[in-house]
Amino acid sequence: MNDALVAALVEVERHVGRSGWDQPARIFALVPTREFIAAEPSLAPQFAAANPDGFTSIEQDDFHVGDDLAETLARMLWPQTVTGCVLALERAFLPAEAEAELPDDPDQAARLVAEHPLRLDLRLVVGVTRDGSRHSVARLRSSEELLEGADLVPALADALAHTLE
Repeated sequence: MNDALVAALVEVERHVGRSGWDQPARIFALVPTREFIAAEPSLAPQFAAANPDGFTSIEQDDFHVGDDLAETLARMLWPQTVTGCVLALERAFLPAEAEAELPDDPDQAARLVAEHPLRLDLRLVVGVTRDGSRHSVARLRSSEELLEGADLVPALADALAHTLE
């Protein structure tokens, strides 16, 4: 496990969490903090307490998912100066016992999930680096506990990794 990546994900989750829930997907470039400070020496005082061997996350304000997250990510490509990337997004889902109620039509299913009394809201923060490291953290709206693991959402991590190729 890459400790610098995990620390960056926790930092991004806290940053996004300060704005509350019901937010659009947000994406961040990861650059080594040491390189960031070297490129922007005027910002060095703001990073005095930062781990120089860690990552600095830089939000990409022009990121808009549109109708299809996979398609949006498939069109993205990061420059070589970016060492990794992090995606923060929210998803609603139902417990397994309620999933049997879902219709086959995706639009109808989404409406049912959004209105269902057993709905659970989850904030996912997934990160990958060019060296192949990947990790995720997640928080349920109803909990302060932060869940984490390397393979929480492997397909999303794969899609993010492709943006670095």
